[in-house]
Amino acid sequence: MKRQDVIELFSRLRELNPHPTTELEYRTPFELLVAVVLSAQATDVGVNKATRKLFPVASTPQALAALGEEGIKPYIASLGLYNAKARNVAALSGIIAQQYHGEVPDRREALEALPGVGRKTANVVLNTAFGQPTIAVDTHIFRVSNRTGLAPGKDVNVVETKLEKAVPAPFKQDAHHWLILHGRYVCKARRPDCPHCVIQDLCRFKDKTPA
Repeated sequence: MKRQDVIELFSRLRELNPHPTTELEYRTPFELLVAVVLSAQATDVGVNKATRKLFPVASTPQALAALGEEGIKPYIASLGLYNAKARNVAALSGIIAQQYHGEVPDRREALEALPGVGRKTANVVLNTAFGQPTIAVDTHIFRVSNRTGLAPGKDVNVVETKLEKAVPAPFKQDAHHWLILHGRYVCKARRPDCPHCVIQDLCRFKDKTPA
């Protein structure tokens, strides 16, 4: 995609949603971290239902570490992979409580060293909680990047690298959220809503859906 088209693409998405943010519900960087860990292979709606039950009971590293793996499970049992997620949340809570005095680290290396935290999760936390211009490539961003021609690639790492180069600096902080929301509500997996897409004339997708 030509640079001028990229600028136009993000200008239109910004005009639609000047201040995008995650749809996960959280109050602190730690709550966000837990929510993102829980969101693997789960919807934001499902995660929010679970954390509305969990966070009133335990919302700090110390409290969740004390609750423990078995204590966490009942609150997140509605989510896929809940056994592994409970184990990871309990473990990362203990590490943050002990090694980081209860504060979520704002460095990628430290985040990725936590149980259950990969590059995508680290990018979401760095971007949303700490205001760093990172782009976490999930299934929505991967799809939109390939369909539009913005940053085509065969795997998430390639797409992330291309997005880092393609997205102009003024848009980098919010690009992550714009692309996710566009993929979730417009450029949907099964049938993209091309007739109502504000960037359809810039998009290189060959199989656009008719009105």
